[in-house]
Amino acid sequence: QVQLVESGGGSVQAGGSLRLSCTASRYTYSSSCMGWFRQAPGKEREGVAAIYRRTGNTYYASSVKGRFTISQDIAKNTVYLQMNSLTPEDTAMYYCAYGNAIYRDYVLTSKEYTYWGQGTQVTVSS
Repeated sequence: QVQLVESGGGSVQAGGSLRLSCTASRYTYSSSCMGWFRQAPGKEREGVAAIYRRTGNTYYASSVKGRFTISQDIAKNTVYLQMNSLTPEDTAMYYCAYGNAIYRDYVLTSKEYTYWGQGTQVTVSS
């Protein structure tokens, strides 16, 4: 079992920045992957970014590439999502997720992940 605890959400004006954090209780495999997903009311959950623990390779949705950065602090079992140039379209509940042995073509696919955090709300006003 892996517990994930997110923090860092909040309200910000368009053009602003936020940094989300997600701390995992443990990592069970070196091939683990951490992802950030978001879900706005009435919309499907969308993969935003992902990072492999062992290699540090990162992947982004086209909607956030160049604005969001995912990173990790292995010693702290923590993954971050730095979000810059936020727009109202980024408003959503953001979730972090943990999975093992996810093929890179599916790192932004929610069903590939086993454990999920409780979510943190991000609201961007115009």
